[in-house]
Amino acid sequence: MPPRLVSVKLTPVGRSHTYLSANLPGGQTPRPGDAVVVQAEGGAAVGTLVRSIPQIVARRQPSGDAAPPRVVRIASHDDIVLRLKHEQREREAMRIAMLKIRERGLGMKVTRVEQLFDGSRLVFYFTADGRVDFRELVRELATEFRTRIEMRQIGVRDEAKMIGGYGTCGRPLCCTTFLTSFEPVSIKMAKQQDLSLNPSKLSGLCGRLKCCLRYELPNAKGIAHGGCGSEGGCDNPSGCGTGGCASGGCGSGSCGCRT
Repeated sequence: MPPRLVSVKLTPVGRSHTYLSANLPGGQTPRPGDAVVVQAEGGAAVGTLVRSIPQIVARRQPSGDAAPPRVVRIASHDDIVLRLKHEQREREAMRIAMLKIRERGLGMKVTRVEQLFDGSRLVFYFTADGRVDFRELVRELATEFRTRIEMRQIGVRDEAKMIGGYGTCGRPLCCTTFLTSFEPVSIKMAKQQDLSLNPSKLSGLCGRLKCCLRYELPNAKGIAHGGCGSEGGCDNPSGCGTGGCASGGCGSGSCGCRT
C-alpha cells in the first residue's frame, strides 16, 4: 500500500503542502477541515487539512528513501488556543516593528511576522531596495518581546506570494496556487507571443513581469496547445482546425476532437 499523503495549508494564503499521514496517536484519521500539527521545515506548525486531488497526490508519492514531512497529530484545543495567541502576538509585533522602522527612517517594509509554534523566535519578513542596517532594530525588538528575533529579506515576488491577490485574468495569483519557484522572465518572451509591450499590461501585482509570460510561451509558439489538441482528443499535433482536421474544426467528426 502506498503511504497516505494529505494536503495541508499552513497559512490562509498560499499553496497547500503534502504531508505523510500515518501512525497517528490513537489511530486518528484527519479529515478535510481539521486542524493538524505537522513537522515543517522550521519545526512544528499548525495547519488546516484540505481536500486533495488524487492525480496530484499520485505524482507526489515519495521516491526511494525520500519521505515527505509528516503529520504529527490532530491539533488539540490547547494547540488551537496557542496558535491564536501566536497570531495575536504576530499582529502586535508587526505594529511595533512598523513604528520603530518609521522612527529610525529605515528603508524597509515589513511584509509578515511569523511566530514559531514552540515560541522560540519571531521571524520578520521584509522588503528593501538594498542593504539595511537593522541591528539596533533587532535589539529593540528582542528587548520588547524577550525572544530571539530573526530578520529575513525577501523579494517583491515573494511578498506577493505571501500577501496573495488576484491577477488581471481574474484568478488567484499563480505564485499562491501552484508555482513552486520563480523562474526568470524577460520582455523577449512577450515579444515572441506578439503581446502589447505596455508595462501596465505585462506587470503583475508584484510590479515585475508576469510569471505566465514564461510558462505560456510554448502554447503561443505552437509547441503545445491548451485546447483539445493537448488532451489527446486530436491526432493533429498542429492543432484543431488545421492540416489534418477538417475545415470545420472541433466537433466536425473527421479527427476525433471533443466538442
